[in-house]
Amino acid sequence: MQHWLSAARPRTLPLALASILMGSFLAASQGSFRWVIFVLAALTTVFLQVLSNFANDYGDTVNGIDTAERTVAMRAVQSGKITARQMRVAIGLFSILSFISGITLLFVAFRDGSARDWLIFLALGLLSIGAAITYTVGRRPYGYLGLGDLSVLLFFGWVGVLGTFYLHTRTFDWGLLLPATSCGLLAVGVLNVNNIRDIDSDRRNGKNSIPVRLGKVRATHYHWALLLSGFGCAVLYVALHYQSAWQWLFLVSLPLLLHIGRGVARGQKPAEIDPYLKQLALTTLLFVLAFGIGQVL
Repeated sequence: MQHWLSAARPRTLPLALASILMGSFLAASQGSFRWVIFVLAALTTVFLQVLSNFANDYGDTVNGIDTAERTVAMRAVQSGKITARQMRVAIGLFSILSFISGITLLFVAFRDGSARDWLIFLALGLLSIGAAITYTVGRRPYGYLGLGDLSVLLFFGWVGVLGTFYLHTRTFDWGLLLPATSCGLLAVGVLNVNNIRDIDSDRRNGKNSIPVRLGKVRATHYHWALLLSGFGCAVLYVALHYQSAWQWLFLVSLPLLLHIGRGVARGQKPAEIDPYLKQLALTTLLFVLAFGIGQVL
């Protein structure tokens, strides 16, 4: 059981839940929060994140990206603790769980809704399952082409936040693209820390992540751009929709983001960079909680 828990990578779950929290807080600020929607959306997201982590463990191993040279964040399949066949079964199981949970969410949210809403969100759900698997699995995994950052911005930002808001409120607000982008860019930052950490092994094994394409120095500049742009989107949103000083509560996360940015820039070895992966995931969660609470108060 310990091997499965490790492969599920629970430290990634706070980041996965950030977009659900952001969308739910924004809905609550407009008086449209529903607990059942929040719980089902969170459960579906957890299933999707575990599915993605299992697929990543499997795909990176069978594609030769994770080898015996890896010294941090060892993969369960690569180390032999879980067989490839067992992991394929787990990937299938969590695909089914994600689908069932997602369909239940749609039944609750759109019980008396339009067929258009059903079809759009069903398509988004199926696309989410496909994206979770094909990041590292398949003939041409998009994660190996440097497209993972765009996928994270899409699903951890725009789809996650705006989709959750719509499930609560049945309305769409273009202005919410700012906090959605903020959430998404910080999530991309977490992926970028992961890819900077693995830059040498990824380069050797043919995984063309953004840091591999840019090199360590420019990947660090890119990282600063992600953190500061993500934070800046939140600043701009509050400036445009200012009502209370509580809306600036998210500023408490800025020192932590700056600390993480400096740490990633200074780190030279994978073991030196790896701790900032968890730190940025938790800081993103703190940012979302502080931002959301500030909107509600």
